[in-house]
Amino acid sequence: MKFMLLQHYGRVVGDVPPMTEWDPEDVQAHIDFQLDLNEELRERGELVEAQGLTGPELAKIVLATDGAPLVTDGPFPESKELLAGWRMVDVETEERAIEIAARSSEGPGPNGVPLRQEIEVRQVMGPIER
Repeated sequence: MKFMLLQHYGRVVGDVPPMTEWDPEDVQAHIDFQLDLNEELRERGELVEAQGLTGPELAKIVLATDGAPLVTDGPFPESKELLAGWRMVDVETEERAIEIAARSSEGPGPNGVPLRQEIEVRQVMGPIER
């Protein structure tokens, strides 16, 4: 069973600043934690893919129009649902996907304090075909 584990900006317990405001050592510690978890999952044959996304300040919002698409810079500041990255796993049970999500949630934040970041767990339906 495949599951997407989605990480969102701003979904952490407590008052944690955006990663762009962390000390470089804290950013590296968080990235190292995630890479180590990816390696463990890869060794277990559970990791399908993991990707981080650039910050929301680099995002483009695209809207189809009758002419050329309308393209605006980044999401509006009031947006709360901004995707930071994802990890796709292929595991035997939903419980295992939740276990992995919980591990990811504890990635270190500023000063090494666990983020307790909310991780959205969604089962992949499979390819969309006609």
